[in-house]
Amino acid sequence: MIRALKLEWLKIRNYRTFWILLSMYCLALIIICFGGMFFLEYLKSLGADFEGLDPTILPIYDFPDIWQNITYLASFLKILLAFIVIISINNDQSYNTLRQNIIDGISKKEYLLGKILLISSLALVSTVFLFTSGLINGALYSHVWGASFIFDELEFLFAYWYDIVIFCTLAMLLSLIIKKAGFVIIALTLYTFMFEPIVGVIMTEAPFMKNGIWPHVAPFLPIHALNDMIPVPFLKYLFQEIVDNIPIKALIISTGWFVIYLAGITFILNRRDLKA
Repeated sequence: MIRALKLEWLKIRNYRTFWILLSMYCLALIIICFGGMFFLEYLKSLGADFEGLDPTILPIYDFPDIWQNITYLASFLKILLAFIVIISINNDQSYNTLRQNIIDGISKKEYLLGKILLISSLALVSTVFLFTSGLINGALYSHVWGASFIFDELEFLFAYWYDIVIFCTLAMLLSLIIKKAGFVIIALTLYTFMFEPIVGVIMTEAPFMKNGIWPHVAPFLPIHALNDMIPVPFLKYLFQEIVDNIPIKALIISTGWFVIYLAGITFILNRRDLKA
């Protein structure tokens, strides 16, 4: 296990694109985690108010709400980590690194394990960063304190980590199928932020569909299920009811897709002649 992860690290540690994408991701995380209060102060300077209330008093950094707030926003950045996985797979195929690994005695199972460990490690580092950022912002701005508040709703950090792992595994599967990093990046981005959301809206809102079975099918779409694991938290500041836990249905559906992705990757690796 350690050898598989070390091998993946050796492949990317001197790769400039990896560090550029990782730096972009970290910068975006910093903006999301620490920019909330600056944004509210900016709104205040423009004269904005929420039903007569100063926007800076919105408790976006209060424990335990902070965990759902920052993980929801940060989950949109997972596409950047997926790009790292896509480029890693593309390099293995373009430079015959995978084939050479197999020839040198690295099994296909160990190769897959190495990639999953790489994905899990990237997700873990990001999750630890969010946890640390949450503690710092909570210490600065939270109106409530105590272990019962700080450590409540930490399950959203698990959902965030799991979200990244599943999404990046999808990126790996697509990379093995398409083999062109640019095409995979474009296809994954368009599907995630355009195609599936549009299809989901049509299923649930179109007059000829919303009264049938289709609204019940929409939650089973892969990106829809991932997004549902961390429900939108900000409607509560408009005094609307929200879901403040991880929906079990979304967790089960996402896990089902994760198994399908792993099965697809395993099938492709076993069918492909890597020693030819």
